[in-house]
Amino acid sequence: MDPVLIGEILAGAMFFGVIGMLMLGYPVAFTLAGTSLLFALLGIWLDVFDPSNLAALAGRYTGFMTNEVLVAVPLFIFMGVMLERSRIAEQLLATMGKLFGDLRGGLGISVILVGALLAASTGVVGATVVTMGLISLPAMLRAGYDPKLATGVICASGTLGQIIPPSTVLIFMGDMLAGINAQVQMAKGNFAPTPVSVGDLFAGAFLPGLMLVAIYVLFMVFKAIVHPETCPATPVPADERRHLWKEVITALVPPLLLIVTVLGSILSGIATATEAASVGAVGATLLAALRWRLSFTVLREVVRQTAIITSMVFIILFGASVFSIVFRQMGGDNLVHEFLSGLPGGAIGAMIVVMLIMFVLGFILDTFEIIFIVIPITAPVLLALGLDPIWVGVMVGVNLQTSFLTPPFGFALFYLRGVAPDAVTTGMIYKGAIPFVALQILAIAILFVFPGIVTWLPGVLR
Repeated sequence: MDPVLIGEILAGAMFFGVIGMLMLGYPVAFTLAGTSLLFALLGIWLDVFDPSNLAALAGRYTGFMTNEVLVAVPLFIFMGVMLERSRIAEQLLATMGKLFGDLRGGLGISVILVGALLAASTGVVGATVVTMGLISLPAMLRAGYDPKLATGVICASGTLGQIIPPSTVLIFMGDMLAGINAQVQMAKGNFAPTPVSVGDLFAGAFLPGLMLVAIYVLFMVFKAIVHPETCPATPVPADERRHLWKEVITALVPPLLLIVTVLGSILSGIATATEAASVGAVGATLLAALRWRLSFTVLREVVRQTAIITSMVFIILFGASVFSIVFRQMGGDNLVHEFLSGLPGGAIGAMIVVMLIMFVLGFILDTFEIIFIVIPITAPVLLALGLDPIWVGVMVGVNLQTSFLTPPFGFALFYLRGVAPDAVTTGMIYKGAIPFVALQILAIAILFVFPGIVTWLPGVLR
């Protein structure tokens, strides 16, 4: 049998083998590396894999650890965890709830807006959903909100951390797409391609993120008008309202300024993502200190949580690197290229298929696992077919955000289930998420029809 065909068969079997092992519950990073090495040994035995290719792993790992862009990841995680553990996020939600309390659906709108602000500070979906669930769900239930609506709003708002900058997912995706785009352009003979940076991906995700927030808010307004009993007003006592402006200044303005400073410096090109992340981490620490909420205990917990999350992400990245090298060297990239290039509809048809595959994988894999496995395999083909790398990255982000929300396997639903009271059933959480899944699909359709929503701002800022 043709060695090339044998290699492609092994590459396909390895992909499905990894998925199968993950569905059995084995640890992701070790499954990726272990399964790939087993198939590499099989490839060596069948003489379709050169073991010297694995020597490239040392260079890759060194590259990851010396990549200045990726230093932004632990810094942004530190910033978000500090805002959460110092209870700044809790105070922010309480103040926003009072600000919109006189309106039907006002508390729900507050949750959406605070979710967007937390997304712009934490960049980690699980942390945002858990924080919002602990803080806002009891308040919404006490206010008489329909549990289905309350849980749906919290899950949807929490997943905004997937797409609103400075999402850690976008940092990794931007770094990968930058390298892939350069390789694709050079292969086409363009030896001076326009560089793609993490800042470009942040700029591309900015307007779609705001669009999603606006769609969620409009849905809450619709519910307040059509089904007012599901989201009653929560009027603020007159004596508290007189001093509300002071709470707004102290609770809302400082974290908002911090977020605007961090994102503004990245989007305007004043600072790189890593430099802005450093400012954000220091700024969040100073905010906690100014509110007398910074202690050795808080700092230790923040550093510990940051180390845990960062280690989890990077160990998955290391395992995915083994998978990527073995898959490519056995001809898997040629297999994917032939499959996607032969689909009807050209580049858009290929993009739709990749989106569907990622959406389904989102039921069983975490976001980082998906992008580390699928992006290196599919992005070279999509970019070679002429798709814009920034548009591809943002579409993947919104798609995985939708997958995170979709019953019965959406990760955001599981995060909320872990902190919701027993009175809120799993069925309520599932039913509450369905309208927001429909809104997400609407957003994806809009971005497909009007890609300029993604590409306009990066073009202006370049």
